Amino acid sequence: MIDVATGGDPRCPRVVRISLGRAHSPGGGIGGGEVRAGLDVVCRGAFRGVWRCHPSMAEERGCSGDWGDLVTTVRRESAAIYADPTASVGERVADLMARMTREEKLAQLGSAWAFSVIEGGRFSAERARTVLRHGLGHVTRIAGATSLKAAQVARVANEIQRFLVTQTRLGIPAIVHEEVCSGLMAREATVFPQAIGAASTWEPELNRRLADAVREQMRAMGSHQGLSPVLDVVRDPRWGRTEETYGEDPHLVARMGVAFIRGLQGSSLTEGVIATAKHFVGYGASEGGLNWAPAHLPPRLLREVYLYPFEAAVREAGLQSVMAGYHELDGIPCHANRQLLNDVLRGEWGFAGTVVSDYFAVDDLHSYHRFAEDKRQAAALALTAGTDVELPATDAYAGALAGALDAGQVDEGELDEAVSRVLRHKFELGLFENPYVDEAAVALTVNPERHREVALEMARRSLVLLKNDRILPLRPGTGTIALIGPNADDARHLLGDYSFAAHVESLAEARERRGLLGQMMTIPDDLEIDEGTDGLPTVRDELTARLGDRVRYARGCDVIDTSRDGFDEAVAAAAAADVAVLVMGDRSGLTTRATTGESRDRSSLDLPGVQEDLVRAVVATGTPVVAVLVAGRPVGGDFLHEKCAAVLMAWLPGQTGAQAIAEVLLGEVSPSGKLPISYPRSVGQIPVFYGHKVSGGRSHWHGDYVDSPVRPRYRFGHGLGYVPFVIEQATLDRTEVTAGDGVAVEVTVANIGDRAGEEVVQLYIRDPRATVTRPVLELKSFARVSADAGRRSVVRFHLPTGQLGFYDRDMNYTVETGHIEVYVGFSSDTHTHTHAGTFTITGGADRPEVEKVYAGTVGVGEPPPATSRGPLGRA
Repeated sequence: MIDVATGGDPRCPRVVRISLGRAHSPGGGIGGGEVRAGLDVVCRGAFRGVWRCHPSMAEERGCSGDWGDLVTTVRRESAAIYADPTASVGERVADLMARMTREEKLAQLGSAWAFSVIEGGRFSAERARTVLRHGLGHVTRIAGATSLKAAQVARVANEIQRFLVTQTRLGIPAIVHEEVCSGLMAREATVFPQAIGAASTWEPELNRRLADAVREQMRAMGSHQGLSPVLDVVRDPRWGRTEETYGEDPHLVARMGVAFIRGLQGSSLTEGVIATAKHFVGYGASEGGLNWAPAHLPPRLLREVYLYPFEAAVREAGLQSVMAGYHELDGIPCHANRQLLNDVLRGEWGFAGTVVSDYFAVDDLHSYHRFAEDKRQAAALALTAGTDVELPATDAYAGALAGALDAGQVDEGELDEAVSRVLRHKFELGLFENPYVDEAAVALTVNPERHREVALEMARRSLVLLKNDRILPLRPGTGTIALIGPNADDARHLLGDYSFAAHVESLAEARERRGLLGQMMTIPDDLEIDEGTDGLPTVRDELTARLGDRVRYARGCDVIDTSRDGFDEAVAAAAAADVAVLVMGDRSGLTTRATTGESRDRSSLDLPGVQEDLVRAVVATGTPVVAVLVAGRPVGGDFLHEKCAAVLMAWLPGQTGAQAIAEVLLGEVSPSGKLPISYPRSVGQIPVFYGHKVSGGRSHWHGDYVDSPVRPRYRFGHGLGYVPFVIEQATLDRTEVTAGDGVAVEVTVANIGDRAGEEVVQLYIRDPRATVTRPVLELKSFARVSADAGRRSVVRFHLPTGQLGFYDRDMNYTVETGHIEVYVGFSSDTHTHTHAGTFTITGGADRPEVEKVYAGTVGVGEPPPATSRGPLGRA
C-alpha cells in the first residue's frame, strides 16, 4: 500500500492511498479506483508518484475527467533505482529491466513515425494510446516526416514525451531520431552542403563545426539521435547515394566522419546527440552501382578500405550507433550478419552502442532478400545478429519477434541485451531527468546567423574548380553575362536528397501512390506536406544582385525533360553576351523526378535530359562558356569538359550555395575545394580510383583503352584556384625508424600569387615491396594552408608507423619492416608530386605487435625566423 499525493492546484489537496488496484481517500471510504475529489486514479505499479492536475484542466473540470488529460508529471518511488539520477547508469538499467514486462521490452526495440500520433498538425492523445501504450524506443522524424515548423516540432516532441512519462506504466521517454545528411532535415533548419561537398573542403574541423550546429538545432527541437555520418567508401558514381558520402578514400572518409561524430555527440550525451554511422558495411560498393545490390568485397579489401572508417569512428570518436546496410555481403544480408555486427563491431572493436536497422530492412530479410522464411524468422535473425532497434516503425519486432521468442528462435537473454543498450542511451542522454525542451527558445537556435556562417564557409570551400582557361574569375570589365540552365534559377536544385525540401517530396509521392516500398510506408491523408524552399536565393538572384541588368537569363531546358523549346532563347542570349554561364546538372531527391540521390542510380554520367545538347548549342555561338555543375556525382560528357572554357563543380551546396557560386565566379573568393573522388571520363572506366594496385589502372601491355585513356578526367585531390602555390621543400627528419615510432615530414609551401589564397597539401605513401601487394599510393595526411601573397607556410606532419600497416596473409594487422616512400603534392597526380624521401622501418622478429593508428598529427605555421628567406624571389 502506497500514498499518492495529489497537488499542484488548490482544488486537489487530497492524499489518495492506492493498493492492488483499489484507491482510498482519507476523506471517505471510497473504492474501485474512484476518488471523492473527482480525480480518476489508475494503479500502474508499485511506485510512489505525485499526480498533478494539468493547469489548463483544473479550473475547467475541478480535477475531474480522464486521468490521461490531467496528469503532467510523475515522480517515481524513492526506492526505484532507475529513478535515482545519482545511481550509475548500469544500476539504473538493471533496476528498470527487472521491472519490465516482455511487451514493454519489445516496445523499446521498436519505433513509430511521428505522423502516426499527429492529427491535423497536433499531437493526438487518442492515436497515442494505441501507438505508445507500452512505451516506445524511437520516434521517427518529428521534423523530417512532417511539415511542422520548428516551434511546433518542439511542442509535439514535448507532448509525446509527456504522454510516455505520465501515461505509461514505467514512464520511459523515447529517443527522437532525425536525418542529418546535410544538416537537420527540418523545415526551418540550416541546409548545409551535401556530404560530398563537405568532403571537398578537406577540412575536418569545419565538418565538426557543422555537426556542432546540427547538435544545437536538434536538441532545441527535442531530438536526440542523428542518422549520419555516411561512412560508405564509394568508387562507383553511378550509385545515386554518392552525394551522401565523403568519397573514395578510406582515410579522408574517416577523418571527415570522426570530426562529424565528435561535433554531433559533443563532450557528453547529456548535451549531445547520438551519431549513427551508416551503412555498415560496403553499401557504396554495390553491384552495377545499383541501390541495395550485393557488394562483392574480398576480406582484405573489406578490412582495409570499407571497414576502416567505421573502425576509426568507434575507436577514436566513441561512436554510439551504427546502422546496418540494406545489401548483402558474400551471401549474408548485413542485418543478419552476426560476424559483422557482433564479432567485429562489438567483439573486436569494443563498440557498446546500439545497432539500428535501416528503414524497413528487418522485414527485407524475408520480403526482399528471401533470406528468411517469414517475418518471424527475419526478426529472429536480425536480433540474434545484433540489430537492436527496428526503424522506422515497429513491424517485425512486434508480434513476429514475440512469436520467435515463444518458439525458442531467440533467447530472452538476447532480447534483454538489446533492450539494455537502448535504455543505457536514454539514461546517458538525460531523458529521464530532462525529457522536455524549452519551446520558447527554439527560434533562437534554429538557423541562426552563426550557423548560416558555417554553411557559407563550407559552401565556399567545397567548390572545386576543375578547369580554367583563364576566363575565371569574371573581371569587373566583363560585359553582359548570359545565365543559362535549369539550375540557374531554382534553389531547390541546390539541395541534397536528405534536405527537408527534397525528402518531403517522397512523402507526397508515397501518399499519391498510397504507399512506397511495398506499401510499408503509408502517409495519412491529413498530414500537411509543404514542398517549398522558403525563399532560398538562387544563382540568378545572387549574380543579379551584384551585376544588375548585365545578367541576361534564359532557362534553356529542364534537368530531365527532353523538351528543346527553350533552346532558341538560350542560344540568342548567349550569342548577344560576352560570356555564357551555364548552370547545369542534377536534381537531387528520392522520387522519380530526381536524377541523383537514394535509389536514383544512373547508367550514364552525361548530363541528364537534353542538357548536353544545350551545351553544344551554346558553345556553337562562339561565346566563351563557363559551366557550373550542380550535381550529386561527377557528371558531364567529353564535349562539355573539353569545349567549355571553365568548369566549376558546385556539388549540392545548400542554402548558401548560390552566394558561394557567385562569389567564386566573380573572384570575391578564390576556389580551394579538392575532389574527394576521382572524376571518370565515362562509365566504361568504373571503377576508377587513385589507390589501385600496381597491376591495376592500365591494360597490359598497351596501357590505355582502345577508345579512351585509362586515367580519370580529373584525379582524386584535384582542384584549381586563382592563387598559385608551390612546394619549395619537403624533408623527412630521419631515414630509419623502429616499428611503433614515427617520422616527421616537413613541407614548405609558398603562395606565389598576388592575393591571399588557400591550398590543401596532401601526403601520400607507397610501400614498394610487401608480403601482400599494396596500392600505388595511399593518402595518410593532409592540411589546408592559408597564406597571404608572397608568403610561405610550413606544414609539419607526424607519420606514425602504426598508420602504415596492413592485413597480412593470415589477415592479421601488421607493420612490416621495409622501405616506405613519402610524397607530397596538391593532388594524387604522381607527375606533380614532390618526393619527400624514403625511410626504413626496422624491428627484430620478436618485436611487439604495433597498435593500429588512424591518423598522425599535423601542424601549420610560418617558417622559423632563422630559416625564413623573406619575400618570395629574394635570397
